[in-house]
Amino acid sequence: MRSTDVVIIGAGAAGLMCALTAAARGRHVLLIDHSNKAGKKILMSGGGRCNFTNMYTDPANFFSQNPHFCKSALARYTPWDFIALVSKHGVPYHEKKLGQLFCDNKSKDILNMLLEECRRAGVELHLNTTVHQIEKTEAGYLLSTDLGPIASPSLVIATGGLSIPTLGATGFGYEIARQFGHTVLATRAGLVPFTTDGRLKELCTELSGTSVACQVSCNGQSFRESILFTHRGLSGPAILQISSFWRPGDAVEINLLPDDDALEWLQGQQSARPNSELKTLLGEVFTKKMATLLADSWFASKPLKQYTPAELRDIAGKLGAWQVVPAGTEGYRTAEVTLGGVDTRDISSKTMESRKSPGLYFIGEVLDVTGHLGGFNFQWAWASGYAAAQFV
Repeated sequence: MRSTDVVIIGAGAAGLMCALTAAARGRHVLLIDHSNKAGKKILMSGGGRCNFTNMYTDPANFFSQNPHFCKSALARYTPWDFIALVSKHGVPYHEKKLGQLFCDNKSKDILNMLLEECRRAGVELHLNTTVHQIEKTEAGYLLSTDLGPIASPSLVIATGGLSIPTLGATGFGYEIARQFGHTVLATRAGLVPFTTDGRLKELCTELSGTSVACQVSCNGQSFRESILFTHRGLSGPAILQISSFWRPGDAVEINLLPDDDALEWLQGQQSARPNSELKTLLGEVFTKKMATLLADSWFASKPLKQYTPAELRDIAGKLGAWQVVPAGTEGYRTAEVTLGGVDTRDISSKTMESRKSPGLYFIGEVLDVTGHLGGFNFQWAWASGYAAAQFV
């Protein structure tokens, strides 16, 4: 039997950060993952450029049934701490928008940086390694693995959620949590595209590839970003953001004219250019194809002077508050995150340690902490991994 100071299960963002930080403290760290490669979600994130943090990270950018839980870890490891690490390794990056930091080159720059830090600190990394069983012992935990039995006083679960199963996502972390008496809150796909049906799907298919700046609202939440029409439905940053707050059957309101009061704008255009066709006017705001489809689908296009006040109000209502009821979401297959997870009320916000089973820690996405789109979920991975690493 081999023994070690710390075993971390899961070599993703949180697990790598925890491993390199704990090892730098002089702990002997064994990092294991069932996958054939570390950090697969890091590699595919941000369109292959890894949106590795957000400069404006704040607890308000996260949601959880225990909203105060994330504050301590986020305060102790900030975006500037991670940026310092990135700068130390000479990784070139840029701000895309709204504080979102991306690699200039490829996501592998971030993964290679983390792996190099692990190597320097002496982390023992084992891939293609399955954990078959975990038992609590007087001295800590005994793991039955492909490497044989491993004993450790500290066990860190950094296995992530259920999103993107093709990258190896499983519910293993939730199973371990339940085994040791933890409540696992209901999970669902978050930051995920919507699917549509009927006439709406036809419209989305016809407009597939078209992007438009909007304000999207649902259940008291609003996001000002672009939406993207796809052959399956609706995607784009605004849709991904609002999907985390949407429930089946809910209507999503889309304001296609977020910079204007739709009715005032239409009335002003009717007064200034009464002979212009509605289709022509919309073609100056949207693509010509979208303008034509909207005009043909929602209203009969004619010169602006021919619309009655009631008709203008109807058009304004559709442009400024388009009501869409998605058929569903694309699910975990394409979801960027998993909502829900291990209930944080039984986890120490300072140490990430279980209150149910001493020496057991949970970090990253396996916990019921989910960030908005834009680098916040990576910052939670770094912060929670760093927090646990101070105490394992």
